[in-house]
Amino acid sequence: MTTAPLNASSTVQTPLPIIVGMGGINAAGRTSFHQGFRRIVIDKLTAQARQETYLGLASLMNLVCLNKEGNLVDQENNSVEIKDIEAKFGEQILAGTLIRKIEKNHFDVDATHWQQKMTLKPIVDAHEKNTICFEIRQKDLPSPVPNSWLLTELADKRVKVEIADELLIKHDAYRDNPIKAAGQFPTGFEPAKLYNSRFQPRGLQATIFAATDAIRSTGIAWDAILDKISPDQVGSYSASVIGQCQSEGLGGMIRNRLQGERVTTKNLALGLNTMSTDFINAYVTGNVGTTVTSSGACATFLYNLRTAVQDMQAGRIKVAIVGSAEAPITPEIVEGFGNMSALANEEGLKKLDNSDKADHRRTSRPFGENCGFTIGEGAQFVVLMSDDLAIEMGANVLGSVADVFINADGYKKSITAPGPGNYITMAKSVALAQQILGSEAVQKRSFILAHGSSTPQNRITESLIYDKVAQSFNIENWAITAPKAFVGHTIATASGDQMAIALGVFNDNIMPGVTTIDKVADDVHDQHLNIATEHWACPDMDIAFINSKGFGGNNATATVFSAKVTLNMLNKRYEQQTMANYNDKHVEVLAAQNVYRNNANNGQFDIIYKFGEGLIDEAGISIDQSQISIAEFKQAIDLPNKNPFTDMV
Repeated sequence: MTTAPLNASSTVQTPLPIIVGMGGINAAGRTSFHQGFRRIVIDKLTAQARQETYLGLASLMNLVCLNKEGNLVDQENNSVEIKDIEAKFGEQILAGTLIRKIEKNHFDVDATHWQQKMTLKPIVDAHEKNTICFEIRQKDLPSPVPNSWLLTELADKRVKVEIADELLIKHDAYRDNPIKAAGQFPTGFEPAKLYNSRFQPRGLQATIFAATDAIRSTGIAWDAILDKISPDQVGSYSASVIGQCQSEGLGGMIRNRLQGERVTTKNLALGLNTMSTDFINAYVTGNVGTTVTSSGACATFLYNLRTAVQDMQAGRIKVAIVGSAEAPITPEIVEGFGNMSALANEEGLKKLDNSDKADHRRTSRPFGENCGFTIGEGAQFVVLMSDDLAIEMGANVLGSVADVFINADGYKKSITAPGPGNYITMAKSVALAQQILGSEAVQKRSFILAHGSSTPQNRITESLIYDKVAQSFNIENWAITAPKAFVGHTIATASGDQMAIALGVFNDNIMPGVTTIDKVADDVHDQHLNIATEHWACPDMDIAFINSKGFGGNNATATVFSAKVTLNMLNKRYEQQTMANYNDKHVEVLAAQNVYRNNANNGQFDIIYKFGEGLIDEAGISIDQSQISIAEFKQAIDLPNKNPFTDMV
């Protein structure tokens, strides 16, 4: 069957990257089928959507599960009806999702462990000896033994130590952490227990879950996709910014020796920020095609999305897994951002509310009176297909990505301060959308997923950019939503959270308001903007502008089209019979999607983790001057067969 577009011989057509799957996890819950989005706007859902959302969250949080007979039960093995979940667990589900006080599975914010320096001085004892004196096992002596230490051997391989000088020691201590809230995975969600996680850092556990969720959500078997294309037409694009800083990763490598423990063989390797990409290739997709790890601070998801989009538009790939993962809720990272005065702390929140108690649910307040951002953890992935492959496979269309623009800030005084690069990315994104869909679509049916970090500086500088761009393109009452108000700032994953919200708005026609603020701050530039403080029913939206402003001048904006617009574009590109064939296959894909949707809502995720499976037999690789064939793949890989520099040689 051919999927040749109309007039293919007369024009060179740019492939349109289609979003055919999305998956992940953040403080709002699972990403696939808009569960996380629906948690955010749960009070605006239909009864059926609300019931499904509560079921999915209850399963994710291990409040309910399927027993051996396939019946839904609670933790005490009592039968549970889906319709009763909200009444029985609703309050617990709402309290255990979105931004909230940091839970002790991360660390104790009321008694955060640290090591306090103490200088011990000798005192004169009854025998007139001016020394510090103690016993110790001989093997525990430092090497070399300080010259000021006088040792006396005792029985059982112990020694007596006498020190005439001062002695500096470090002792376990605990402090009241001034930063107490974060956007955490739903309470009870434990990705490590969903597969044989082998003591992997939390960010990589989340990567495996999120990539599986994205692939399963397509309703198309991964091997079926690979059978249609050359194996080098697959790409994995992912990164974390900070790396894996839990004890299993870089955190262990850095602190273990200082704490008297050993550094493991895994600490360094598993800590690298490339690992989310590497884990997808090695354990989820078996990819031998393109692999990219691109870091751009808070814009990292968009950096990787841009590379995938450009590779797809250039014809280098046909399908891509794109995303990012970050698990930064550790004492060290929280303290690092806190010492920059970047995070909202207890005193700042109390002062804002004129209260003696901080509201941990409202620590993130984009475009309102605020005092810093709130850190979050998350992993978000989308599956992209070139339009011809999506049509051939009957893929479900969630939206499409026209392009992603990236621009730096030029010279800077403060490396973390905002700059002019975001004016360029936003203006380019809006101009591109206008060229493709026209002025009316931009003016009437577009909205912005704001970076909205919740800092006083951001609310002024980012709103000014939007207001100026709106004025330039004759946009009035431009809808703005800010996902960080609900899930926090997940650093590398932040614009992935924005993508999930964008696709949710397209699907459900609900615009999330910034419900954590009472009103828009007086210094926000909103003459042409609509920053609502409540969720509201919006008309069909055609365009989402996903915006990110990262430390160091890493600015990025993506132009994303709705499923409706994307399908209209496909209908114009492809012949009627081709689209009819697509629709026939699409029915099968929707059925497969519904199977995974029901399974996932019941906590049956069928995690893809092929550790040591499907290894390629290098002895079976066949190479000639035109192709390389790998026995484990149906299609061969074509080698370059043209000279791209004929005018130079």
